[in-house]
Amino acid sequence: MGVLKDELLKAIWHAFTALDLDHSGKVSKSQLKVLSHNLCTVLKVPHDPVALEEHFRDDDEGPVSNQGYMPYLNKFILEKVQDNFDKIEFNRMCWTLCVKKNLTKSPLLITEDDAFKIWVIFNFLSEDKYPLVIVPEEIEYLLKKLTEAMGGGWQQEQFEHYKINFDDSKDGLSAWELIELIGNGQFSKGMDRQTVSMAINEVFNELILDVLKQGYMMKKGHRRKNWTERWFVLKPNIISYYVSEDLKDKKGDILLDENCCVESLPDRDGKKCLFLIKCFDKTFEISASDKKKKQEWIQAIQSTIHLLKLGSPPPHKEARQRRKELRKKLLAEQEELERQMKELQVANENKQQELEAVRKKLEEAASRAAEEEKKRLQTQVELQARFSTELEREKLIRQQMEEQVAQKSSELEQYLQRVRELEDMYLKLQEALEDERQARQDEETVRKLQARLLEEESSKRAELEKWHLEQQQAIRTTEAEKQELENQRVIKEQALQEAMEQLQQLELERKQALEQYEGVKKKLELATNKTKSWKDKVAQHEGLIRLIEPGSKNPHLITNWGPAAFTQAELEEREKSWKGKKTTE
Repeated sequence: MGVLKDELLKAIWHAFTALDLDHSGKVSKSQLKVLSHNLCTVLKVPHDPVALEEHFRDDDEGPVSNQGYMPYLNKFILEKVQDNFDKIEFNRMCWTLCVKKNLTKSPLLITEDDAFKIWVIFNFLSEDKYPLVIVPEEIEYLLKKLTEAMGGGWQQEQFEHYKINFDDSKDGLSAWELIELIGNGQFSKGMDRQTVSMAINEVFNELILDVLKQGYMMKKGHRRKNWTERWFVLKPNIISYYVSEDLKDKKGDILLDENCCVESLPDRDGKKCLFLIKCFDKTFEISASDKKKKQEWIQAIQSTIHLLKLGSPPPHKEARQRRKELRKKLLAEQEELERQMKELQVANENKQQELEAVRKKLEEAASRAAEEEKKRLQTQVELQARFSTELEREKLIRQQMEEQVAQKSSELEQYLQRVRELEDMYLKLQEALEDERQARQDEETVRKLQARLLEEESSKRAELEKWHLEQQQAIRTTEAEKQELENQRVIKEQALQEAMEQLQQLELERKQALEQYEGVKKKLELATNKTKSWKDKVAQHEGLIRLIEPGSKNPHLITNWGPAAFTQAELEEREKSWKGKKTTE
């Protein structure tokens, strides 16, 4: 209802403005009474003369402005309007009031009826603010629609050139300027009057009368089942069919809702390009002139039913609403950008003022800095003289410190030299200790070898003693066995001879071991002497190192072949053991 009210107000605004002869923004009460009566008549609203007279009493002062007329118009007319009036008749009435005053006297390529249709289209496409204008975007949209309806090609460059010459002081064109623009043929060159008129009528039918598609088709009757040619007009919720395209003799309607459907039918009974429209209570069979028209009608009807299911307005109204919302959004963004630019400009001016204040402060600071620089230079001269004196004294002190450092460096070098000598001495001492340790290991090896040889020697001696005792016993036992014993003695003497040879060999080996022992002993004495000499040297260097000396040794038994590998007590024990064995034998 709000959309319908806005559309009605635009046409009424034209009528009210036409009645304002002196352009004062006010209309006399008598004229408003006549206008109100005519509006009630064409809008099929019950006329209330009492309310009209009460609202516009003669004792009221002067004429009424548009704002003064609006309360009555809303309360007693617009709020009571139903969608059952003839929109064309309503627009005709408002057009009649304003056409003579505003339509240009210069000759146009269009008829007055075409001008009326352009005026109605203007009200549909104009902005929702007063005075009414149509913006360049909507002008381009309308001219494109007209060019397409005329079958021509759209000249974008020509329109861009027109926009460049457009008056920037205006937001758009008025209805009468739009009629003049289309009527002078600037964008329809090469087209005759009839073509332009047919294009205007086609666009008017689509945008104002909500005609989505129209054309001749054959319809099958419900009673006689005969086929008759009819002029079909498709609107958002209805398909009307007439005898001819002048729309004077209407033959019926096909009411569309979301439950309707359209189906393609095969050719039959000599009829081609058939399709079927199914509604709640009736079914309509229709034949198009060709396959292309058939497909276009099926697609158009299906799109209409789909819009009914969605509850959406016709495509051209939805597109107009989207364009308006887009313009509002762009306008809001532009206003926001302008606001930001103003804020930036104000901020820039504030920054300029701040910079000017800072510049003045800097100038004052520069003058102060110049004075301080002068004082600083004077102070610098004084400090320089003082620093020269301090520098001379510092040089003297530095020279003394360098001499002390040189002396300390010399002492440090001597100390480091002494440390290096001690380190060399320590390394040599370690080598001597290693030689002594190796000599001791060799001595121990020789001792073990000597002990093994003595053990073998004692074992051989015991065996020889045993054989000797057995031999004497055999001699004393019997003379009869003498020969046998003699033979055995010979054998034993041979064995004894071999044992003696082995003993001599062992003696030779013992002598060689003794010689090795003497060599090791000499090495040990030499290492001991070296150790004592190094000990004396170390003792002279403040006793930094204490030598590890070998412990005391028990006195060894000296035999004919050299030092024995056992003590005197061990030898006595062995002698007692041998004597006991002899006594036993």
